[in-house]
Amino acid sequence: MNRSTFTQLIFDFYQKQGRHDLPWRHTSDPYQVLVSEVMLQQTQAERVVPKYLAFIASFPTPKALAEATPEAVLSLWQGLGYNRRALSLQKAAQQAVRQGGFPTTTEELQQLPGVGPYTSAAVVAFAYNKPVVMIETNIRRLYLHHFFPGKEGVSDAELLPIIAETQDTTNPREWYYALMDYGAWLAKQLPNANRRSKHYVVQSKFEGSLRQLRGKLVRCFLEKSSWSMDTLVEATGDTPDRIAKAVTALRKEGFPVPPELGSI
Repeated sequence: MNRSTFTQLIFDFYQKQGRHDLPWRHTSDPYQVLVSEVMLQQTQAERVVPKYLAFIASFPTPKALAEATPEAVLSLWQGLGYNRRALSLQKAAQQAVRQGGFPTTTEELQQLPGVGPYTSAAVVAFAYNKPVVMIETNIRRLYLHHFFPGKEGVSDAELLPIIAETQDTTNPREWYYALMDYGAWLAKQLPNANRRSKHYVVQSKFEGSLRQLRGKLVRCFLEKSSWSMDTLVEATGDTPDRIAKAVTALRKEGFPVPPELGSI
């Protein structure tokens, strides 16, 4: 498929079926873009919309988020999972406030806590509308489908030059929105092309995992500030050994832990 045909296909789809109503697509504020990108990590857009709107309403600026209590931030985050993302986002806001504003390059953005190569590129593209090469799940799926049909073990290193060659440098913001929407649509129409990626990993089982227990504990700690091991065992239905392991990890990562559990 040549470049002009591919570009026309993507933009035609976006014009007719694009998710134009997603709230974070109506801002160029780098802070708000970052909030949306962190929330969207491993979470479907439909689930993110109400959480994003509530979060921005409560913390409309980096300063508001930076000055909030961790408990307030985590309370609004409940339902999204991966609670450490919330704390990293707050630390990123705090660093941005100390620096006097958000960075404008991918290299500088990656100095913020929790911001990696994709997230930094997304902020540059969506907030600043600058051309940058980036890849995520939906983009990877799309390029595997159109440019590597049937090929197994395709690496991102093979995809990135094609993404660079085909990108629209005049309006990268809309181009990447279009790519993501088309890739999300493909996921509902065809077998998952991402399984042919060299980087494809089957997600570990959530039910009964330590990650699930950590989430339960965070919810417990937000409900009330005083807990004993016995009451946590009763509330979570888990064992003291696993609870102790999870509490230790949460404390190391900066989560607020009840003082009664200090000996764990």
